[in-house]
Amino acid sequence: MHQGLRPDELVNFCGGIKLNIVSFGGGTNSAALLVGLHQHGIPVDLITFADTGAEHPHTYRFLETMNQWLREHEMPPITVVEKMDRSGNRLTLETECLRSGTLPSIAYGFKRCSQKHKIGPQEKFCNHHPLCRAVWQAGGRVTRFIGYDAGERKRYEHSRKFNEADKKYENRYPLIEDWHWTRDDCIRAIQEAGLPLPGKSSCFFCPSMKRKEIEALKRQYPDLYRRALAIEENAMPHLKTVKGLGRNYAWKERYGME
Repeated sequence: MHQGLRPDELVNFCGGIKLNIVSFGGGTNSAALLVGLHQHGIPVDLITFADTGAEHPHTYRFLETMNQWLREHEMPPITVVEKMDRSGNRLTLETECLRSGTLPSIAYGFKRCSQKHKIGPQEKFCNHHPLCRAVWQAGGRVTRFIGYDAGERKRYEHSRKFNEADKKYENRYPLIEDWHWTRDDCIRAIQEAGLPLPGKSSCFFCPSMKRKEIEALKRQYPDLYRRALAIEENAMPHLKTVKGLGRNYAWKERYGME
């Protein structure tokens, strides 16, 4: 509804309204968030999803399904954003790990991979988006909806501490603040909306994957499992504080090659 306006018109237009965006993660909570926003008649202007290039196949399939549902309910499509290197070429997390001879940073107890390949690309995209820029130029803040459910109060409280100091975004958490939806409520909302459950959203070589998830990856997608082992093997000469993708063990040693 904002298309076709000149930059000066956008400033005047956005100065009197709120711009609502959703950071879509591809999992249960963010899917339930979109369903709930539609149910409660809350407009959404922009939906972004950061593709690390290493999502599970079920996540890519769900993106297509979610986009179809969004079209049917007259909501904007999901805008996929990607991490770029200094030359302007796409940089996937897999390529970055192979080039640097390292594992994803979460294996070492950090969350830089999420910051660099999830949060960073979405913020960069918004920094250059004309609607976001117009809101900020008019002295406003973009409303950003985040999908923390009622069982994630500690995570919510930690995130909320930084809201007042954020000059660009007003973060809102309707699942927990307004609707009081638990994880089960989120699942029920997705199913009642006629959507399949999205499955866990993570990279196929994430060190946080559980045993059943790794075994399922090896069984269902052996090519992806081999690519995960290639990252692990490539990092082996440089590992000092961890033993592999399992942190205190290597996937190859515990689950084998094939």
